[in-house]
Amino acid sequence: ILPVDSEHSAIFQCLVGEDGNAIDKILLTASGGPFRTTPIEELANVTAARALKHPNWEMGAKITIDSATMMNKGFEMIEAKWLFGVEPERIEVLVHPESIVHSAVQLADGGVKAQLGVPDMRLPIQYALSFPRRLSLSGERLDLAALGRLTFERPDFDKFDCLRIAYEAVAAGGNLPCVVNAAN
Repeated sequence: ILPVDSEHSAIFQCLVGEDGNAIDKILLTASGGPFRTTPIEELANVTAARALKHPNWEMGAKITIDSATMMNKGFEMIEAKWLFGVEPERIEVLVHPESIVHSAVQLADGGVKAQLGVPDMRLPIQYALSFPRRLSLSGERLDLAALGRLTFERPDFDKFDCLRIAYEAVAAGGNLPCVVNAAN
């Protein structure tokens, strides 16, 4: 199975050449969506139009709403558990507003490998279709000097309770993650 979602593709790329015991933890990045800096008290008054304005990615309406609530990140955490055989307590979601680090893996020796690129789904899709080769891709290139800095923060599980619910569902086991997906 070759993942095409940017986060899982990034994790896969970080693991190429590593043995099966290399993973200490997965660092699954999230932009934080349009409400990252919105105070929790104001969330009751947000509009669908505002939720549909993702700061970094061009996506369909459903996935954009799931990104705004971080439900999508909860599903991606569940996917990472099954794709890479890592328990959820070793999958850390990090809010990364720039959406440049698509995800990373902390290895057993403490080193971290990350996959960086501009927010463009063409790259992970092309990588999956051409693996193990890398083909040239036209378009914007990442300019780290122009970017200046990368920031990371822990998610607010009170504000983004959908992410908390996903962690609780996968910890409870059974078919509860499927129930959460169906409810979503």
